[in-house]
Amino acid sequence: MTASIEVRAPVEQSDGTRSQVQRWLKSIGDSVAENEPLIELETDKVTIEIPAPASGILQEILKQESDEIEPGDLLGRIQPHASSAVASTAPVAPSAVQRSAANAANATTAIARTVANDVALAGRVSPAVRRLLAQHGLELAQITGTGTGGRVTVDDVLMQVAASQGSATAVSRDAPAPEPAEGSERRIPHSAMRRRIAERMVQSLLHTAPHVTTVFEADLSAVLAHRARHRAQFEQRGVSLTLTAYFLAACVDGIRAVPEVNSRWTDAALIVAETIDIGVGTAIEDKGLVVPVLRNVQSLDLFDIARGLGDLVQRAREDRLTPADVRGGTFTISNHGVSGSLVATPIIIHQPQSAILGVGKLEKRAVVVTENGVDSIVIRPRCYVSLTLDHRVMDGHRANRFLEVLIARLESFS
Repeated sequence: MTASIEVRAPVEQSDGTRSQVQRWLKSIGDSVAENEPLIELETDKVTIEIPAPASGILQEILKQESDEIEPGDLLGRIQPHASSAVASTAPVAPSAVQRSAANAANATTAIARTVANDVALAGRVSPAVRRLLAQHGLELAQITGTGTGGRVTVDDVLMQVAASQGSATAVSRDAPAPEPAEGSERRIPHSAMRRRIAERMVQSLLHTAPHVTTVFEADLSAVLAHRARHRAQFEQRGVSLTLTAYFLAACVDGIRAVPEVNSRWTDAALIVAETIDIGVGTAIEDKGLVVPVLRNVQSLDLFDIARGLGDLVQRAREDRLTPADVRGGTFTISNHGVSGSLVATPIIIHQPQSAILGVGKLEKRAVVVTENGVDSIVIRPRCYVSLTLDHRVMDGHRANRFLEVLIARLESFS
């Protein structure tokens, strides 16, 4: 008898990353094809699909939905087709075999129709959207997408579900409407990502690194002027020139002046990274924050930084990041100003890194400038920048030096 094939969780994950089973895409007894998506795993960083390692019948499921798993854990087993055709000890009526084959064919046709429909209408939909569609018996064609490029979002599906339930309620007008409960509330189960984010925040702040934050103010007049001159040129080459790209470029200067910003603490020594791999905090709809990493920033010019950054952010928002995209950062930027925040402190350090840069909202402010010994009040575009640091790694004067160099770079773009 042919041995069964093991289905295991991937081992290529970041240190400390844990996962949970989000859902199985097949049931025991279902036919599966090699490399066909078989199971969805949700980590604290990304949602990934595990493909079937071989064709056959899903024989066993060892990890159920919401079960916590570790890298390399055994998730289930597949019985290869070669042995699935062997007759069992119990006789099987031909009609049952025919019904089973018909059901398998119908299921395969339905899967193919759904996949083709998804691709034709909205490209790749997120695992969360697919799960909701299946849960409520909806098809993608029924939903009007409001996301980027007409992409269907979780909110779009929930709106359709609510509308359907409203129609069903209108048909059953004889049933009395329930009285709303006083002080009513609703329960929203934590996702694996939200739980892991919470655990990491507590661990970093309360049990690992003594956090200290220093705040400076930057004048972005030079950055905005430079962007105005080059934005159209970048767009003609298919790249969006964002302000975050300038901050990544300026971080290189700051890290070269203060290398310990780009390091990690160990009990025996400070490990300073030779490359500058910067993670950029990116808010993901209905999930939280992920931190895709742009690598070797020290070797990139502004155009390459903007191009790489744009690719990472787009794939993050389309739920297309891989575990490799969020692994191995040496420093992190949190651009909290995009949502209106002036200052956030402390911004929790992304362990095992030693520091994180915070960028506040850009706004016009009245400031006093001195020219030829004369003070005057002018209007300038300014924002607060902060560095939250692991106080074991460096003292305040080194953090201040990093920000001084970073701001000098921002104010010298020409």
